[in-house]
Amino acid sequence: MSDSVILVEKADPGYALVTLNRPAAMNALSLQLCRELVAAIERLEADAGVRVLILTGAGRAFCAGLDLKELGASGGGPIPDAATDVVQALSRFSGPVIGAINGVAVAGGFELVLACDVLIASTQARFADTHARVGLMPSWGLSQQLSRAIGVRRAKELSLTGNFLSAQQAEAWGLVNRVVEPDQLLAQARALAADMLSVIPEMLRDYKKLIDDGYAIGFGDALRLERERARLAGAAASPADIERRRLEVLARGRTQTGGT
Repeated sequence: MSDSVILVEKADPGYALVTLNRPAAMNALSLQLCRELVAAIERLEADAGVRVLILTGAGRAFCAGLDLKELGASGGGPIPDAATDVVQALSRFSGPVIGAINGVAVAGGFELVLACDVLIASTQARFADTHARVGLMPSWGLSQQLSRAIGVRRAKELSLTGNFLSAQQAEAWGLVNRVVEPDQLLAQARALAADMLSVIPEMLRDYKKLIDDGYAIGFGDALRLERERARLAGAAASPADIERRRLEVLARGRTQTGGT
């Protein structure tokens, strides 16, 4: 096993697999891991050959949250900064981030989950917000992201009990896109990355940004934002390009059954 706490595998046709690599500590977020993860994401964002990220964990856990042993030894609560704020680093990656959730995701690890754009969970995945049991408030968005993902009442149930949510219940509540067997997790994530990379390159980035920017504002403003960006994109597209792409979509549709 490598001594590095972050493993990066760049793969064709243009995605990178990023693995949290502290399996003996259930991939808990030490300062070293946070710094290395932020640095890795920044390098990949600057790499024109990487347009999609897959984020997963080594061993039986996805991420057990902040390293409470390290935190207890240093005293006080976590103080996020630009070098250690892994959620902000993920938000700055311009392409899609696919979370391949292989095991438990707790507290800060749950916040990493919520920072991903699409989630595929192993049947062995479980999720828990344990902030109320540890006595620390979330600082990476969990209190707001979770309610938007599954509804405010379900979010309150999870956050005010610290109870675990199974992968199957997470799928039923709309938290994850789908649940697969453990030996299929990375294969499914890689296949999804390849599908995303088959769209028009600039659309992969720009459409994700449109969805995120619109989600952060009111509905009426979001519709106006969509119309403005549609106008700009339409002005840049030639009729010949649109016709060629229309035929490509038709051909691809003949090979797909509609399943995911």
